[in-house]
Amino acid sequence: MTEATELRLTETAIPGLVILDLPVHGDNRGWFKENWQREKMVALGLPDFGPVQNNISFNGKTGTTRGIHAEPWDKYVSVATGRIFGAWVDLREGDTFGAVVTVELDAGRAVYVPRGVGNSYQTLEEDTAYTYLVNDHWSPAASYTFLNLADETANIPWPIALADVEISAKDQAHPRLADVVPMKGARTLVLGAGGQLGLALRVEFPDAEYVSRADFDVADPASYASRHWGHYDTIVNAAAYTKVDEAETATGRADAWAANVSAVALLASVATANRLTLVHISSDYVFDGTAAEHLEDEPFSPLGVYGQTKAAADAIVSTVPRHYIVRTSWVIGEGNNFVRTMASLATRGVAPSVVNDQIGRLTFTTDLAAGIRHLLSAKAEYGTYNLTNEGEPQSWAAIAARVYELTGHSGEKVTGISTADYFAGKSAAPRPLASVLPLGKLAAVGFVPRDGDVALTHYLAPSHR
Repeated sequence: MTEATELRLTETAIPGLVILDLPVHGDNRGWFKENWQREKMVALGLPDFGPVQNNISFNGKTGTTRGIHAEPWDKYVSVATGRIFGAWVDLREGDTFGAVVTVELDAGRAVYVPRGVGNSYQTLEEDTAYTYLVNDHWSPAASYTFLNLADETANIPWPIALADVEISAKDQAHPRLADVVPMKGARTLVLGAGGQLGLALRVEFPDAEYVSRADFDVADPASYASRHWGHYDTIVNAAAYTKVDEAETATGRADAWAANVSAVALLASVATANRLTLVHISSDYVFDGTAAEHLEDEPFSPLGVYGQTKAAADAIVSTVPRHYIVRTSWVIGEGNNFVRTMASLATRGVAPSVVNDQIGRLTFTTDLAAGIRHLLSAKAEYGTYNLTNEGEPQSWAAIAARVYELTGHSGEKVTGISTADYFAGKSAAPRPLASVLPLGKLAAVGFVPRDGDVALTHYLAPSHR
């Protein structure tokens, strides 16, 4: 039997495939081992893969051979009794497609097998009980990949010749490696595909699946039953109700709570149940703007209905084990927005009055999307991150004047006016006056957005317009 005095993890030639040596304690009665110990194994670097089912395959004869099967879930393989020769082949898309790892397993050794890696074994003793934990249930809607046990390219050195073993006709009929369609990696699902951020995310996540509200109504529980969530590992929620002023009306209030809270509760439930990473876009409106700047851990203090719904959503998403809350402000992307409006007014010779006592930074969707990609690819610690463009905070009036200048007009045509005076006599939601979001936490994980003026200049360049 494999002997280990302490739990050890060993990486292999297949990325993510890990061999575990398990301490086995024996005496005159037999032996005892901690076959799966989440806390210790995760501390040593094993993914916290969340098993939902335990399966046992009993094999009465030496030489029983099964495989090679790749499933869209992770698997933790061990032996309760007996001994096996295990063989694993990487059947995922990528540079290591076809890589092979073999190792003998007994009670003192186990293997963690990531999704998409083909699994097979041959028993070396009678009455071998092969056991494995999986983190998803079998489904006819899932995608599976298979490889022939006798594939010449993999060239697995089976201890007992395949001509002399117990093997199923189904396993004998699996394709050779040259005919195997590699298993695709878990997908990213982007909700709100038609919005400004959704459009920018397409550049950073070209292989993601994009759905609009017409394709997937985030507030409808029936939408969630239509997908096999084992195909995904990440949801980016770029869908939201953003009509700040209309949210103060009876109809708008109900719509805002449905889209920004009830829908997010459904997303959070699905993400938690399926161990998905949920990326959620937050807003400076969760604060009242009385502080000069707002760190990620500042207590919520929303002024209006829109801000209240965004704060409620943040609280819900924070309960998801794998989450990123990306808090931003003054978003500018493709389509109608403040910058485009000011550029149009400048071209038409209009001299506007623009609010000069709300202070913050613009956030261009290209930078927002790039920051989201960085958090995911860098595997940053889960939590909340402020994400706007860099640079000196400005008022809306100052930004408007800069737009005039960059489009070849005089910034002096823009007149500053207080928020109170601008909205006097109008039905409008209260707005935070200070919306500056410090970016130190984001920089600490390796992402520094462009300077806001650089981004604005590029955005207004003739080639971009």
